[in-house]
Amino acid sequence: MAPEDDDSRIDSFQKERDARIALLEKENFELRQEVLRLKAQISSLKAHDNERKSMLWKKLQNPNTDTSPQKQTDFVKTQEFQNLDGETFRPRPGFQELEAGKERSIKVPKPPPRHTSENKVQTPVAFPAPPPPPLPSKFLAGSKTVRRVPEVVELYRSLTRKDSHMENRSNTTAAPVIAFTRNMIGEIENRSTYLSAIKTDVKKQKEFINFLIKEVESAVFDQISEVEAFVKWLDGELSSLVDERAVLKHFPQWPERKADALREAACNYRDLKNLEQEVSSFEDNQKESLPQATRKMQALQDRLEQRVNGMERMRESTGKKYRDFQIPCDWMMDSGLIGQMKVSSLRLAKEYMKRVSKELQSSECWREDNLMLQGVRFAYRVHQFAGGFDAETIQAFEELKKVGLSSHK
Repeated sequence: MAPEDDDSRIDSFQKERDARIALLEKENFELRQEVLRLKAQISSLKAHDNERKSMLWKKLQNPNTDTSPQKQTDFVKTQEFQNLDGETFRPRPGFQELEAGKERSIKVPKPPPRHTSENKVQTPVAFPAPPPPPLPSKFLAGSKTVRRVPEVVELYRSLTRKDSHMENRSNTTAAPVIAFTRNMIGEIENRSTYLSAIKTDVKKQKEFINFLIKEVESAVFDQISEVEAFVKWLDGELSSLVDERAVLKHFPQWPERKADALREAACNYRDLKNLEQEVSSFEDNQKESLPQATRKMQALQDRLEQRVNGMERMRESTGKKYRDFQIPCDWMMDSGLIGQMKVSSLRLAKEYMKRVSKELQSSECWREDNLMLQGVRFAYRVHQFAGGFDAETIQAFEELKKVGLSSHK
């Protein structure tokens, strides 16, 4: 009987061990799920505050700005940090900051920026008519006259037939896996005080938020620049809250879809306008080597085409959403900012061809064919993108063609 008793004890020990292992695995799984949930929560929080963060950084760095405890508290609440692994996150407010927030006075809103539509005679508000269809490429916006140049296409095709080995670009954008580390204990400790501060904002700032709701719902704009000014004002007002999303979710009447559409339109317009100005003001640095200079111009053209093509793909659906909220969308058409961006690419083509022509005049014979093909390929690319060349770009192309063909005689 002794061996049977030993076997039964061993079996009971094994069952107890397996039960403990299963319990530990379950706890480990639950902890992993909690980490994933908190990671997603922080990602959604940090994706929202880019504008407010930059504004508050400027306030902190400028010694002439108001450095009262309330301003410092608001900055701490929206400040973001970067951990050792490179991951950016925004910590929860500490006890002192939140307690100080409880004692603050009720927010007095500033009036929103007045736009041109308010200076006109008040008429019944009507939804704007759909914009006209995009104009043909020869009617692109801008003072420059752009027309098709068949010689560009012919020369490009003749050169590419000679050179059958086209460049094979490989764009490997492997995002490094960044380890996500956070202080979960501090998150849990601050949670109760953090929620208390949100409830305080919901109670004390009710009148202030109702004022913002009316302003957003009644906002009508004639120009996209007015949307930019309004969004800047709105973000400044909402930055006084402990947590914008957490507070506003207690106000079901908050026009979230319209506010998000206003922010999206202002952000897209600002990014496209900055890119258009960067391309229009581009100047070739003659001190840089030819490969370095051409790579810079090609990268700028890549960015330009990517943003314009992306905007054209989403123009129909996005334009409908903007019109529903009475947001101007004429800047998205070829007759507006998109057309200006296409015309601005002619400057890159002109600078590129001038640089290649200069290099052809001083280069060795074995490089001439490659340089000629490189210049014509870029010219053809811009020609197709912009819908043609203007007078200055045609002149640069004729010079490139003349220098390239003369080198073969």
